[in-house]
Amino acid sequence: MDSQLQLALPTGDTVGLIKSIEVRRSARRRRTVAAKVEEETLIVYLPQRMSKAEEAQWIEKMRRRLEDRDRREKLNSSGDLSRRAKDLNERYFGGKLKWTSIEYVTNQNSRYGSCTITDATIRISDVLATMPGWVRDYVIVHELAHLIVPDHSTRFWKLVAAYPLTERARGFLIAKGMDES
Repeated sequence: MDSQLQLALPTGDTVGLIKSIEVRRSARRRRTVAAKVEEETLIVYLPQRMSKAEEAQWIEKMRRRLEDRDRREKLNSSGDLSRRAKDLNERYFGGKLKWTSIEYVTNQNSRYGSCTITDATIRISDVLATMPGWVRDYVIVHELAHLIVPDHSTRFWKLVAAYPLTERARGFLIAKGMDES
């Protein structure tokens, strides 16, 4: 037997695109959990046998996952990050660098950026979207420099030091408490 439960979030608890939660339990669903958003309602599909404690954990996990995806899509849809990387590439690397993608991600919680040399992809933590532009520019320059030098050698830091606010930005990020590499 399938069941359905509608929950309204208390006033002030609405975050982003979700205003209410609906839980749909199914006896046919064995292990999988799924979710979607329809008209500001988070619909979570759960197995019938799941406990209330597991239900609460899954609701929160799916809410965070969908809101992170929405935030990431909004941040990346403008193309601002890509345009800024192109400008910084021209200014500090003579326009010679090439990358396959540069985008904000919501799952980097211990560093501000990363660069995968093998496929030339750059990921920037979404927390940088709310920081001063000169800090974001430093992180972009830092990750672009990894396309030339994959490590943090003296040669790498000489490339990054071409950005005039490097030391100031590094101090800012250290004060925020995340690894700046």
